[in-house]
Amino acid sequence: MKPQKAAVIGHPIGHTMSPFIQKRLFELSNIPMEYQVIDVPDIEQALPALRKLDCFNITIPHKSGIIPYLEDMDESARLCGSVNTVKVTDGRLYGSTTDGPGAAVSLSIHGLDFRRRVLILGNGGAARAIAFQAAIQQRDFDITIVHRDGSYDRASALAQELAGFARTRGDRKFLITVMSYRELEAEPDKNYGLLVNTTSVGMYPNPDACPVSGKVVERCEAVFDAVFNPGETRLLKLAGELHRKTVPGMGMLVCQAAYSHKIWYDTEFRNEDILQLIADAQTELAVRFGGGA
Repeated sequence: MKPQKAAVIGHPIGHTMSPFIQKRLFELSNIPMEYQVIDVPDIEQALPALRKLDCFNITIPHKSGIIPYLEDMDESARLCGSVNTVKVTDGRLYGSTTDGPGAAVSLSIHGLDFRRRVLILGNGGAARAIAFQAAIQQRDFDITIVHRDGSYDRASALAQELAGFARTRGDRKFLITVMSYRELEAEPDKNYGLLVNTTSVGMYPNPDACPVSGKVVERCEAVFDAVFNPGETRLLKLAGELHRKTVPGMGMLVCQAAYSHKIWYDTEFRNEDILQLIADAQTELAVRFGGGA
């Protein structure tokens, strides 16, 4: 196979982990590649160069901005209104999102899945991707979305879209709850199978912050934190102290990248290789941040 021309685009993009992760994945699959980091202030101006690539990843702020220029996109991307992976065929762009599938794979290699009562902290892009992934993977789902003060409307809109998806699919029994953090903390006895933190609370350089109290964590069987820096957030430490299963955010980052290879080349990786890459990526992150990770 000729060397593949791949890239990650975004703006700004100086601290991306994609080259480190993607280089390893291409090595594991024995596919020669040239992987670039391209700072793209204006997506439309960059299109001629992007159409000459074989594939590329997308990060902030272009995950939705790329959509008008795509020839097509998959169902998951359409539901989420977000694209982070593009396959290029004869200069034509085909979009996908690996956010939800990457989270699902990350859970899977830790022996977990979305087939449980899911509690999602946040209502941004990552929350949206994970909420729809949870809905896609199970019929008659039970999802709770927790919002900050002032963001009820956004959380409610996501809930309505999830309900519309479920009704279109023909689900007869499903439950979507929207609540504030105060309501969650005051909730007396509802238990959850999986807590997912999609907020930036606890992210470096504020690693001592935690989005919820131990009272909430005690009511959850497992905790998945999408924050990947630090590798073990305060939330995950708290969950570990309470003997709950934990899934770190670096796993989602690596599994998103790995899932992009399934889209591009129909490549799948062994769990042991992905787990090793997660550990190595965490070490690399710690070096880059001078121990901050």
